[in-house]
Amino acid sequence: MTTRIRKVLVANRGEIAVRVIDTLTAMGVESVAVYSDADVDAPHVKAAGEAVRLGPAAAAQSYLDIDKVIAAAVATGPDAVHPGYGFLSENQTFAAALADAGIVFIGPPAQSIATMGDKITARAAVTERGVPVVPGLSRPGLTDDELIEAAPGIGFPVLIKPSAGGGGKGMHRVDDAADLADALVTARREAGAAFGDDSLFLEHFVLTPRHIEVQVLADTHGNVVHLGERECSLQRRHQKVIEEAPSALLDEATRARIGEAACDAARSVGYTGAGTVEFIVSARDPENFYFMEMNTRLQVEHPVTELVTGLDLVEQQVRIARGEVLSFTQDDVTMTGHAMEARVYAEDPANGFLPTGGRIGDLAWPRFARIDSGVVAGSVIGSDYDPMLAKVIVHGADRGEAVDRLDEALAQTRLTGVVTNVDFCRHVLAHEAVRSGDLDTELLDRIVVDYDAPTPPPEALVAASLGALDLGDPDDLWSSALGFRVGAPSPYVSRLSVDGRTHVVSSLLSAASGVVDAEVTVSGGDDESWTGHVIMARSGDTVHLTVDGIRRAWTVRDHWVAGDAGTWQAHPLRALADADDADAAGDVTSPMPGTVVAVPGIDGATVTAGDPLVVVEAMKMEHTLRAPIDGAASITVAVGDKVAAAQVLAHIAAPPIP
Repeated sequence: MTTRIRKVLVANRGEIAVRVIDTLTAMGVESVAVYSDADVDAPHVKAAGEAVRLGPAAAAQSYLDIDKVIAAAVATGPDAVHPGYGFLSENQTFAAALADAGIVFIGPPAQSIATMGDKITARAAVTERGVPVVPGLSRPGLTDDELIEAAPGIGFPVLIKPSAGGGGKGMHRVDDAADLADALVTARREAGAAFGDDSLFLEHFVLTPRHIEVQVLADTHGNVVHLGERECSLQRRHQKVIEEAPSALLDEATRARIGEAACDAARSVGYTGAGTVEFIVSARDPENFYFMEMNTRLQVEHPVTELVTGLDLVEQQVRIARGEVLSFTQDDVTMTGHAMEARVYAEDPANGFLPTGGRIGDLAWPRFARIDSGVVAGSVIGSDYDPMLAKVIVHGADRGEAVDRLDEALAQTRLTGVVTNVDFCRHVLAHEAVRSGDLDTELLDRIVVDYDAPTPPPEALVAASLGALDLGDPDDLWSSALGFRVGAPSPYVSRLSVDGRTHVVSSLLSAASGVVDAEVTVSGGDDESWTGHVIMARSGDTVHLTVDGIRRAWTVRDHWVAGDAGTWQAHPLRALADADDADAAGDVTSPMPGTVVAVPGIDGATVTAGDPLVVVEAMKMEHTLRAPIDGAASITVAVGDKVAAAQVLAHIAAPPIP
């Protein structure tokens, strides 16, 4: 007997909410969205048939408030709730509350979530089913002394892991026994702060580790299948950036063994629904793999599995929740070709990966790629939620083609107004180790060391300079910003600042019917000057430049320029410095959107360069902003204020020169 599911509330936001609603719509299932005040006009709200406000922007008062989500469900009458990922997706209390309310939870039983949510009980459960685990010591209530005593037998290096959480918080690698005691103190403090539980356990650290996970599906009739593996080794500080399926490391025999181990892990807790079993595999010894954890929800990177198997995982989740029998067996599952995904984050790789923000200007995605996105042109990106904006996913006949197609998809991405990691992802894809598939979980941290923001090519600077011109009405030559000279071209010079470097674009221009013909010289920056003949035509925010007979399109808007070569902010500079420049030297600006959590500075006080003035929190990280010069402090924000990127939070007035 199956359960009727004709209406589903999606208890999430952003790209995953949009993605779930798309499948519900295709299945003929009604959808209900929930939203915070920050998301009132978000794409997922507009995509759903109904929408319910939860509360303020803070997740604790909206998307994480179980009572409010349950109330929204009771008010709109859905048959089921889909949790997406993050927020309440792995919260057994939420799953149990839905059951008490008579609403189906599209996910596993609450007890399965509880067992797999605690890494110590998860290890014990899968060990009983014969699933290999990393050598270590794991049981509830372990003291620091017990962990220190066990470490030599486990073998250094060891990895300290919190029992209650993930995402890298509280996790520490220790190579020397002398450092273990201090590391345990730090790990307990971090785990307690992040998860409310400072329980720790110890594992041997697998050298040259690769992160390989297996997608499983389990119905309520005892059938469990796996859909192959995903390679997720390209991660930074335990946060995945680029994922792919299948892994280039595994042979068919190992693929079958690791898949069966994942199914056994699911069986060990009576799992139903879609889940992911994560394994650590040594690049030096790929035949041996070890259970890490099970994510009892849909993963961010699930689209790569969908592209190689042809299955819609959200549809399968709904069918399993209805009580349907899986319509295929393990022998029916095949993987065709290769898929790769890049996560597009609002962050600045050239500035320590600080979160960014702002209003998205132009936004265009490549037509040949799958795009799972939660933003549109005009979306405001703040600091209340995860900085992931979208995922760019491609499929190729083999891995080499998939790498090339992902790089091309990122090249064709146009996103202005917010600094993102798109150029960094292309830098990663160009690395020889990535192209050859020689991966490990520390590779990205090594690649970061060599990364610099790309320098804009001359054509980008020309597009930024000429694309900002107001050509006026073609029938009224006096309306053009070029000026008018009989029989002579007009000179035009602009100074642009890009990533702290100044570039000068000098042009001799002629215009006719909206087309600019120019002789242009670009100088400054780190390169030699460049000279070329340019023909420019503009349509809206698109600037078409023809240089040496080659025509390329650039997007130019609000001091941003974007093309296949990259995306840059090109700020116009005054021709001559004035007193405003010296005055601006005392500005203290926020490097990212966030919330003021402390103001150690005192308004009106005399400060010394380096004194702390304001502390801003963004994405659970605190950033202390200090006085840039000596002088008198004027502080314009208070604790609790929301601030934007580049907003002036304080100003230091330099003492007068005697």
